[in-house]
Amino acid sequence: MSSTIRDQKIKELDEIRKKGLEPYPHKFERTQTTQDILKAYGEMEAGEVREDEKVKTAGRVMAIRNHGKSAFFELKDFYGTVQGYIRKSEVGQDTFDFFKEHVSTGDFIGIDGFPFKSKTGELSVYTKGIQLLTKTLRPMPEKWHGLKDKEVIYRQRYVDLIANKESMQRFKTRFEVIRLIREFMHDNKFVEVETPMLHYTLGGASARPFITHMNTYDVDMYMRIAPELYLKRLIVGGFDRVFEINKNFRNEGVSYKHSPEFTMMEFYQAYADYNDLMKLTEELFGFVVKELFGDYEIEYQGHKINFKPPWNKVTMQGFIKEHLGVDILNDSDETLLETLKEHHNEPEIKDRSHLIDGLWDLVEDHIVQPTFVMNHPVEISPLAKKHRDDPRVTERFEPIILGREMGNAFTELNDPIDQRERFEKQVAMRDSGDEEAQMMDHDFIRALEYGLPPTGGEGIGIDRFVMFLTNSASIRDVIPFPMVKPGSLEEEYSEETEQDEEAK
Repeated sequence: MSSTIRDQKIKELDEIRKKGLEPYPHKFERTQTTQDILKAYGEMEAGEVREDEKVKTAGRVMAIRNHGKSAFFELKDFYGTVQGYIRKSEVGQDTFDFFKEHVSTGDFIGIDGFPFKSKTGELSVYTKGIQLLTKTLRPMPEKWHGLKDKEVIYRQRYVDLIANKESMQRFKTRFEVIRLIREFMHDNKFVEVETPMLHYTLGGASARPFITHMNTYDVDMYMRIAPELYLKRLIVGGFDRVFEINKNFRNEGVSYKHSPEFTMMEFYQAYADYNDLMKLTEELFGFVVKELFGDYEIEYQGHKINFKPPWNKVTMQGFIKEHLGVDILNDSDETLLETLKEHHNEPEIKDRSHLIDGLWDLVEDHIVQPTFVMNHPVEISPLAKKHRDDPRVTERFEPIILGREMGNAFTELNDPIDQRERFEKQVAMRDSGDEEAQMMDHDFIRALEYGLPPTGGEGIGIDRFVMFLTNSASIRDVIPFPMVKPGSLEEEYSEETEQDEEAK
């Protein structure tokens, strides 16, 4: 039976070691990245050579073009690529033979030499010395034409990043977005904090949790669905402005805009209300977009989206009435339910909160440009303060873009008596079968009784924001290692072996 490519490469490791060389050395003293080389020598003229300049760099070999007694190769690092050139007459017979026999696409190598521009204007490094740094055991996908299978991309993101320049750029953008958000929040005098991932009591959002067990205390705990109640405790304790960027976990479905594990920023500002947060939100989004693209307008999946402040504002009541002809504040439950039946969106649980949520689901896709949807009914807002002019609704808003909820914010409910009553209604809903309803958090009530100052708070979905900024159709495209259905590693090895045989 023929050996797989992987088996051949494992045998090659022994051959390399027999020559007195280590295919996995501990270190390489790189003095320049590809970015440094381009910055220092990018302006050289075609055909120019600088033998007195020293270059020492390293990276992954992406391509090799052999020309008898010489070869060109493409070297890639985090910042980009540079062309290398190796010639037998320069490095000697042994080194050149080693390069031809043992350096393959995918391997990491270190080189030293001097810069020159080819006659075609390609910035290159004339190699005088070369060292194998890592010998890869697996063939690279589709001869560097890119990895196409989505399931393989999500399971083996490391291969996707190697093969697809677009993926690397997408995640560079993601982490730059997070850096810019932090910069904006720090400039606005917010303190970055940390709160627990494991909660004794479920709270801060309406969602099904992941449940785990703490052996030491022999008690079930929940992976957090939101950090809200702990961040408010910090405001009670005396912090003025706080924010946290971290993971939340909701045991719900996977779709192009939902992931069970996702990244959110939540922030709270003492002595502010939801009007202040609307201004801060449009400034934050606008700042990030302008920093990345130099303009407020971007194109996303065929739509031009303009993030320039000020954003449009609509009330939930008015928007639903405009598009469905039903009034969520004044019409009866029966009228709301009848409208939902007409649109084939009848909820399993038919209390008023689920009826309102169902109606909103029917109309949110009508919003395209960044818009604040305001003043949600009390029934669907258990943690928001009642509106100062209309106690039937709350001082709450959601920033919506192209039908997608980008966040959730409100003037925080700081009346402990009102909050206890809201929690009790949530507990009743949970007892009647609503698994997403919140629990009674007695300690949070106690914290409110010590006094929460007037406060505005908001959570913003980082992943969905990055989707817009990278023109990505699925949330899984912007999460480095998204949730996928577990597969058998043995089956994957079997499939890869068959692919290796075909590749030969």
